[in-house]
Amino acid sequence: MSRFIGYKKCCLILCGSLIFFTKIMAQENVPTKLQGFERVAVSPLVYVCPHFLSDAECDHLIEIGRPSLKRTEVIDPHSPDNRTDTARTSLGVFLPFITNDPVVLAIKARIAEVTEIRADRAERIQILYYGVGGEYRPHYDYFDPATTGGLVHYNRGGQRMATFIVYLNTPEKGGETIFPRAELKIVPEKGKALLFYNITEEGNPDPMSLHAGAPVIKGEKWLMTEWLREKEFH
Repeated sequence: MSRFIGYKKCCLILCGSLIFFTKIMAQENVPTKLQGFERVAVSPLVYVCPHFLSDAECDHLIEIGRPSLKRTEVIDPHSPDNRTDTARTSLGVFLPFITNDPVVLAIKARIAEVTEIRADRAERIQILYYGVGGEYRPHYDYFDPATTGGLVHYNRGGQRMATFIVYLNTPEKGGETIFPRAELKIVPEKGKALLFYNITEEGNPDPMSLHAGAPVIKGEKWLMTEWLREKEFH
């Protein structure tokens, strides 16, 4: 009987340890393949990789994006159509949804691998350009399905779970990505990747994910963004 009780006690301890470990992993929400990334904040969950893209890959994205740049837009909560806004003064272009460009395809596959979010749940890569004074004031990347504009975008693949940014050049001064509520500032450097989550562990919009692109003070800033959805994007 004593041996049985001892065995039962060991099983309970082991099960308790496994449950505890599982909860910890769930709280951290850490993809298992984020090699080369450093977690720099927990709320919101933010990761940085200093050398995600090579200089040649960065230059290629700038080259293919530059000819088609136009004023970027924001979601209009009162309309199904997007609109320009003084809060966002960048120029940008979404790359084609279907492309034969081997560099773009390789980058999309690499993002899917490290985030463990399938490529068909990613929006099109957007190339963005900020000149001197260019900025994007504090905003959220997640949608509000209670608004007209938010619902239109939400219905194309669910919520934006995460935002994946790669800086394509190093501005001479300014252009940092700022998380004001987390008191976190990411300095843009060529090839550096920034991954942050827009929703909490429970799947709710995370107010701590408020972020901004600080004004470029000198030089220019180029970056690429890919938003990752809950479901297949269409």
